[in-house]
Amino acid sequence: MTGTARGGRGGGAGMEDKGEAAELGFLGLDRMRLLLPLPLPEKLSARTPRALLRSYYINWSWRWVRDRWPWLLPLWLLLWVAISFRILWFMSNQAVDKRRELLASMCDERARMLQDQFNVSMNHLQALAILVSTFHHSKTPSAIDQTTFARYAERTAFERPLTSGVAYAVRVTHAEREQFERQQGWSIKKMYSSKKQAGDAEVREPAEEYAPVIFAQNAYKHVISFDMLSGNEDRENVLRARESGKGVLTAPFKLLNNRLGVILTYTVYKTELPPNARPQERIQTAIGYLGGIFDIEALVDKLLHQLAGKQSIMVNVYDTTNERPISMYGSNDTGSGMYYKSTLNFGDPSRKHEMHCRFIQKPPWPWLAITSSFGTLVIALLIGHIVHATVTRIAKVEDDYQKMTELKKRAEDADVAKSQFLATVSHEIRTPMNGVLGMLQMLMDTDLDTTQQDYVRTAQASGKALVSLINEVLDQAKIESGKLELETVPFDLRTVCDDILSLFCGKAQQKGLELAVYVSDQVPETLIGDPGRIRQIITNLVGNSIKFTERGHIYLTVHVIEEVMPSLDVETGTQCANTLSGYPVVNRKCSWENFRHFNRELNSCEMPFAPGASDTVSLIISVEDTGVGIPFEAQSRVFTPFMQVGPSIARIHGGTGIGLSISKCLVGLMKGEIGFASKPQVGSTFTFTAVLTRARSSGNENKPSEFKEVSALVFDHRPVRAKVTKYHLQRLGVETELTTDLDQYIFSKVNCGLRVAKLVLIDKETWLKESHSMPMLVSKLRNKDQPNSPKLFLLENPKSSVRNSSHISREFHLNVIMKPLRASMLQVSLQRALGGIDKVNCRNGVVGNLTLGSLLHKKKILVIDDNIVNLKVAAGALKKYGAEVTCADSGKKAITLLKPPHSFDACFMDIQMPEMDGFEATRRIRVMERDLNEQIERGEVPLECANVQRWRTPILAMTADVIQATYEECLKYEMDGYVSKPFEGEQLYREVARFFLNQDQVQ
Repeated sequence: MTGTARGGRGGGAGMEDKGEAAELGFLGLDRMRLLLPLPLPEKLSARTPRALLRSYYINWSWRWVRDRWPWLLPLWLLLWVAISFRILWFMSNQAVDKRRELLASMCDERARMLQDQFNVSMNHLQALAILVSTFHHSKTPSAIDQTTFARYAERTAFERPLTSGVAYAVRVTHAEREQFERQQGWSIKKMYSSKKQAGDAEVREPAEEYAPVIFAQNAYKHVISFDMLSGNEDRENVLRARESGKGVLTAPFKLLNNRLGVILTYTVYKTELPPNARPQERIQTAIGYLGGIFDIEALVDKLLHQLAGKQSIMVNVYDTTNERPISMYGSNDTGSGMYYKSTLNFGDPSRKHEMHCRFIQKPPWPWLAITSSFGTLVIALLIGHIVHATVTRIAKVEDDYQKMTELKKRAEDADVAKSQFLATVSHEIRTPMNGVLGMLQMLMDTDLDTTQQDYVRTAQASGKALVSLINEVLDQAKIESGKLELETVPFDLRTVCDDILSLFCGKAQQKGLELAVYVSDQVPETLIGDPGRIRQIITNLVGNSIKFTERGHIYLTVHVIEEVMPSLDVETGTQCANTLSGYPVVNRKCSWENFRHFNRELNSCEMPFAPGASDTVSLIISVEDTGVGIPFEAQSRVFTPFMQVGPSIARIHGGTGIGLSISKCLVGLMKGEIGFASKPQVGSTFTFTAVLTRARSSGNENKPSEFKEVSALVFDHRPVRAKVTKYHLQRLGVETELTTDLDQYIFSKVNCGLRVAKLVLIDKETWLKESHSMPMLVSKLRNKDQPNSPKLFLLENPKSSVRNSSHISREFHLNVIMKPLRASMLQVSLQRALGGIDKVNCRNGVVGNLTLGSLLHKKKILVIDDNIVNLKVAAGALKKYGAEVTCADSGKKAITLLKPPHSFDACFMDIQMPEMDGFEATRRIRVMERDLNEQIERGEVPLECANVQRWRTPILAMTADVIQATYEECLKYEMDGYVSKPFEGEQLYREVARFFLNQDQVQ
């Protein structure tokens, strides 16, 4: 901006100068004017004497530098070359010092660890000496023998990490030798320094006293009977230990195994001596000697291998007691270069030990010093260029920043406009669609002929397809804007799966497909999550399977993820005989084997599933089909939005191609993963995981007990299909058995005198397969000798012939149950057969409207909406269930009608209305209810509220705006529920009926 422009906005000279200073400060020119090739423009010159002087000084400095630059450049180069050499020398010395400190630290660490471990071993040897004194010499007879000593020494070897063996020698005088050898059963033998077997050793010649080994660790068992005083080095060691009362080390020598080692000796005394006891007193009271054998080469190497970086330095251990050091560990090649010496103290002051350390590799080149010095020189040479590039870059960054700010503002405005557009379009489309679908449903309840019913159903299907398309587009828009959120409400996943099967039941029967669901019993009854989104994901997957499958089956399974982890192969069903319909399927394991959760859990631990261990439940849900499969070249773009396998797919099957993309995003919001396995002309299996929360049990949940005493038998030659039938029966509380040989089952029951199951369910395919023997088996089941013959059911597949099924059921008096199986449908079928429900009140396997209407009968419900069509739809749907409906078209009328006290039991409130929206109307109604409740608490109860303890009318939101009117907003304004347009009568009923299940919860 120029000074004139700023002055025009309210300037003057002062404001102009401040603006220039700020602009120069932002660009960084106030610090870099020495390098500018041109004088400052006249408009940027100062208006005060101080500014003029400063400008003159800057210009003079720039001219001085420019005139002398030819000889300043060589001087500049020489100066920085000298500085670079100085940096190289300084950093090289620093590297040498650090290397020396590192070597000292590593050597001291190894020396300290070796010394500490040696001290630990010494302490435990001393404790072992006390143990021998207590239980061998103080007990008559002795409590220790060779077996006990060896076993104890082996079990406590971990307490002596550096000892490779221990042995105990007893003190024997010449007078006691004959009796001692007779007691031990062997003669005292002479110790040799060379290798010899114990049987080849010479008998010890007579001497004043002996120290034969009587106990030894199994590894050194061959030294038993050897006299420790017969060897010069051992004798000196024993005598010094006896006189000093402390542990004494020998000089390094080769052990009997030809390895270098030392022996640490402790003396065992008859009585406890004072610390200042004289040597003669110690000699007289000595009764034995405990020796610890240290295999120095093996043990020190084992210790050093426990340390990190063990290969970086060379370690030598020396005995420096004499003038000529004795190498105890390490090579004799001392090499050259830097080395460090650490002193070792092994507890024997008469012997000295040292550890010498040196690096194995030669010192590396000081690359850090070289690169630092070279880099410093390069930086010095490039300073001029860097300053120039910096100024240019700053100016460019400022321009880019202004452009980005403008683009950001445009993007934000576009996002707001997009959200407003989606909200408006959603509302404007959903509102008339609500009227269309609602009126079509009301038309279906009138008397129509077959052709008219077909027309209405077609119109309903088209309307629902349009609503589904709108929902998918809106979901995709919300996902792209990051505004899609999940609910956290308790729900029953098994009911959700049954509803999905009911949704696709008609399509599956039309195409002759077998549709089934199985939910593991490890899945909790009630979960906390977003049931609508889970339903949407499964519906997308099952819908795709229905669309692309022409024969076979579609199988929905739900497991807890811990069930799958141990084998990664839960019911994969790759064999034709072990699938739902007998058609081959792809290996289900391939659809989840790349999930990060499995790889992480299997690499960390393989713990069995423990239900209830955590509030978090990880589910794995699979949808398996025997459809056409996905071509291998198209599998990489399956989850891409608006992408389909090929152009022919859209023509034949329709769809937008965003269902799987939305499902993947929803799975990600649930902290899960989604994958698939597919093989052309075999089928596909889609699997996803979801992390939900286990709902806390209320403690008073009791399952219905009408089938508690009922037992059932399922006769099916396909194990997977039989398991599905058993799952649905067990949900009703029916005790179920499975069999693939009905004749064998009947024979075993009759021979054992047991009762046959009350219900026998036979799959139609199995009946046809065993048709030659089924009449005889049926007659056996209906044996006249049995007082209560079982009820027989035929499980009918969609692909089977209805005429054939009718013939079989009439001939053998069978009850037919149509698949797919669902708990509600199966319950009604069993109740019919057992005489527990009126057939008049049942239609299509669902309890009729009489039961539903009993909850809403005579209930007064207020519906508020500014749209006449929506009022008719809602009123007609609720009146269908026996409710008395009152309609109003504004929020103000709602406040007047719901001013307490009033006679309404519930209210449906539209959100978007002119003058006053539903949120504001609800807020004011709640204020009036709180005022009335305060009066009730104070005892100022109006006559109309004499029997009311607390007044609250259930208010449920009705809206077509699925973006702005969320569930959280409804809760914020104290609404009790949420219904999204276009709605159906069942949806309205479900929302309002939950307030009438317990009358105490209402008003």
